[in-house]
Amino acid sequence: MFGKLSYVISFVLVLGLYCDASALVVKSGETITYDSRTRIPDGNTVVEAGGTLIFKARLDFDGGDELHVYGTVISEDTCKFPDSSGYQGVKAFIYNGGLWDAQDIENRAGGEEADGGGRGDWIKLFLGSTLIVRTRYGDGHQFYDPSFWIEDGSLLPGEDGEVISFEVLDDGAVTITNGQPRAMPLARSPDPDDGAMHLDTWINLSWKAGDFAVSHDIYLGETYDDVNNAAPDSDIFRGNQTTTFYVAGFPGFAYPEGLVPGTTYYWRVDEINDADPNSPWKGDVWSFSIVPYTAYNPEPIDNAEFVGPDNVTLSWTPGFGAKLHTIYLGDDYDEVNNATGGMVQGDSTYSPGPLEREKVYYWRVDEFDAVTTHKGDVWTFTTPGAVGHPQPSNASTDVAMDAVLSWTPSDRAASHELYVGTDQDTVRYADTGSPEYKGSRALGIENYDPGLLEAETSYYWRVDEVDAQGNTIKGPIWIFTTGAFLVVDDFESYTDDDAAGEAIWQTWIDGFGVADNGAQVGYLVPPYCEQTIVHSGAQSMPLLYTNEAGVTNSEGVLPVTASPDWTTAGVGVLSLWFRGDSANAAEPLYVAVSNSAGSPALASYDDPSAATVRSWVQWRIPLQAFADQGINLTNVDRLAIGLGSKGGAATGGTGTLFIDDIRLYRP
Repeated sequence: MFGKLSYVISFVLVLGLYCDASALVVKSGETITYDSRTRIPDGNTVVEAGGTLIFKARLDFDGGDELHVYGTVISEDTCKFPDSSGYQGVKAFIYNGGLWDAQDIENRAGGEEADGGGRGDWIKLFLGSTLIVRTRYGDGHQFYDPSFWIEDGSLLPGEDGEVISFEVLDDGAVTITNGQPRAMPLARSPDPDDGAMHLDTWINLSWKAGDFAVSHDIYLGETYDDVNNAAPDSDIFRGNQTTTFYVAGFPGFAYPEGLVPGTTYYWRVDEINDADPNSPWKGDVWSFSIVPYTAYNPEPIDNAEFVGPDNVTLSWTPGFGAKLHTIYLGDDYDEVNNATGGMVQGDSTYSPGPLEREKVYYWRVDEFDAVTTHKGDVWTFTTPGAVGHPQPSNASTDVAMDAVLSWTPSDRAASHELYVGTDQDTVRYADTGSPEYKGSRALGIENYDPGLLEAETSYYWRVDEVDAQGNTIKGPIWIFTTGAFLVVDDFESYTDDDAAGEAIWQTWIDGFGVADNGAQVGYLVPPYCEQTIVHSGAQSMPLLYTNEAGVTNSEGVLPVTASPDWTTAGVGVLSLWFRGDSANAAEPLYVAVSNSAGSPALASYDDPSAATVRSWVQWRIPLQAFADQGINLTNVDRLAIGLGSKGGAATGGTGTLFIDDIRLYRP
């Protein structure tokens, strides 16, 4: 049995840090963006139809990797396909409807830049796919002439200096379009990558110059706002120069006494060309952090659940200059936080032996750099059977102001004691006499409605479990941060249990049994909600419409019961996300809002072909538009979303529109 508190010191000889990205699948309706240089080391990258993958900096593939594009890929910097074996096989596949819009492509075989001679065969386009290469010779952008294959034909690059868009049409024809390069006037491709952790107290910053730059204004400081707002007369302006690198942390340069461990630095490069009226081009603000003196990157991560209880190994990344490490582990936060003393061990991992189930554990690592001991943060994890699975999930951001808290009880819980507040330590030390105490909840009631929360505020909460003998097991501290919106429907609460009344079509009213309404909400068989094409979360609403045989309109109607006051918290905008398909009939899209009596107020989307759009689109409607039509916004009764003649001139037809994240925002 593990004791309540133990500690150990370990010795490290090597300090290392490596951060990388893994191969991934971008699902339909999902957008993933990489702001810094990314290398995908193993496996294939797949972008599903309706998915979008954006690389704002350089993208590197290892030998043997493949890129499969059914959706959209936008690479705004160089994309390299190396092959350490010296043979370059097919590496990228673009399938029907797929689009790859590339700024640069480099083919490297055997470590050398290939000219395509016998080494092509590395990008293959299928019918209906599109490749756009925005590149040019002699200006820092290189395209090393691979060959392109389509079904039943070949496609060759154009002449030097051309920018070529390759498009394979549905009938197999090929069109080649010459055009101008996409201008990139801003500094880009920072090195180190934006947000990187740096292992030394000096640094060489470098970047790729903007297309029109003659010189560069450099800004470097310790706060984002200072760097973002800085001008050449500010203290953090580091000068104008023609070179694309800048050194800091040495005598004679910025921060001559060295960069400080544990500090995040921000930098910006503005591109200058006095002969161009658009100059200067203000750059993005990038950042890097110097490794702290304290241990970081704990494994298991802070607030991890279901750890162990057997064969547990704790590990961490050593702090700057660390030589010795003291580990403290126990089930009482204060004891771990205040512990001193220890003994020496040989490395930066620790195996505590078997742990107890249904426990909250705390641990801390102090670092000794041969001069000073640096006290570490207290991290926590739980073992199986403990209270967990908080909703909103721990460290969530952009949470609705009307969120309801929920959790999973511990195995032996008979009841729960709940604490909520805006200060971490206050919530940690609160008891049943504190204002943060929100009362006892019986087993089976693992939820709590805190009422309307403040916008853009961090909340801390804790659930203590009380067993049948009256013993209280103190829970971990969880955190979430609110956004500035209320949820009308995010479609996450619906299930396939229609016997319990939880199916989406048991809340949303569609055209079933209604002669002049061609709508069907949800699918006929489970899963009733769409679980692949989603904007966020795990589900969206499929709205099937059939405006035929005399039916000119299809709409789904939501009775607004939970939050009928659409003036609460200063909200003034109704927002929803929708996504259609090119196969849909181009019926007009509209939203209608009603009170319990009187006519509904309508808002029509300004693009009558919205239902044919294959990407997620946000529609924001000022609530004043409904108020101007006589709607009492303090007591909204129904919300309808439809397609057809109510929204404008309709031609008839069928299709499926997906709806997600219906919210009320502040203006």
